[in-house]
Amino acid sequence: MTTTTAPPPARTAHSPWQLVRAELRRRPAARLSLGVVAFFALLAAAAPLIAALGGWGPDEFDKSAVDPYLGGLPLGPLGGVSAEHWLGVEPVTGRDLFARVVHGAQVSLLIAFAATAIVVLAGTAAGICAGYFGGRTDTVLSRLMDLTMSFPSLIFMIAMMSVARDVNRIVLMTAVIGLFGWPGIARIVRGQTLSLKHREYVDAARVGGSGPWRILVRDILPGVAGPVIAYTTLIVPGMIATEAALSYLGVGVRPPTPSWGQMIAESVAYYETDPMYFAVPSLCLFLTVLAFTLLGDALRDILDPRGGGA
Repeated sequence: MTTTTAPPPARTAHSPWQLVRAELRRRPAARLSLGVVAFFALLAAAAPLIAALGGWGPDEFDKSAVDPYLGGLPLGPLGGVSAEHWLGVEPVTGRDLFARVVHGAQVSLLIAFAATAIVVLAGTAAGICAGYFGGRTDTVLSRLMDLTMSFPSLIFMIAMMSVARDVNRIVLMTAVIGLFGWPGIARIVRGQTLSLKHREYVDAARVGGSGPWRILVRDILPGVAGPVIAYTTLIVPGMIATEAALSYLGVGVRPPTPSWGQMIAESVAYYETDPMYFAVPSLCLFLTVLAFTLLGDALRDILDPRGGGA
């Protein structure tokens, strides 16, 4: 009697996203960072609804919450924290700090995400074209990258934001910040494209009659997607910090539109008498930047281990 041995079970193939999810579940710091990022993203997306839970708008004054005989300092402990004002109020104006912080998250993250989208799209397109076509195209785009990276971007941003007055500040900040961020990701994508364009499957597609643009979209772009996603997560905190810095310097979003950087700048004068006013937006900015940085490091290690130095 012949005994038939059952074949070993086939190994299940895991997609890159399944591997990302598995690795993120294995890293407590990455899971916590992802939770913080999701929290602030939800806060920004639903800012009007969440702020309405507190019962105050971001521009509503509550003179009864401040003491006119003490320079407008909030009444009560911790900067006026109460059942009416969950995080206290602004000195002098009495505006609800919870509503201001929530709407400030919307403005700050909107500018950061929109500028990041510009950087990623422009940088990926330029890097793929430079790496794949080479020759004169590579030379022109590479020199343009060098020129943009050598430009004093912060000074130019401050000058542009100071000169342009009668324009939409959010749109202008998004365009100006995005203008100087694309060369970094373009260099990464260019290097990845140079290593991919002579792979066997790319040569096979070329021999099979596929045109350059079809090869770029179907063969090259999926190969650079991992590093691009990892780099995108890493540049978001830089965009948030840049927006906050410009608003802190007074050339960013204008009052009464709230942003975290603007709130921090206004709170500096009260950090001794009303530390809550200074601490709340500063803590939100710190947690958001830290969470995106830790999440970006984790994604870089998973999706681009060679680039992460692992």
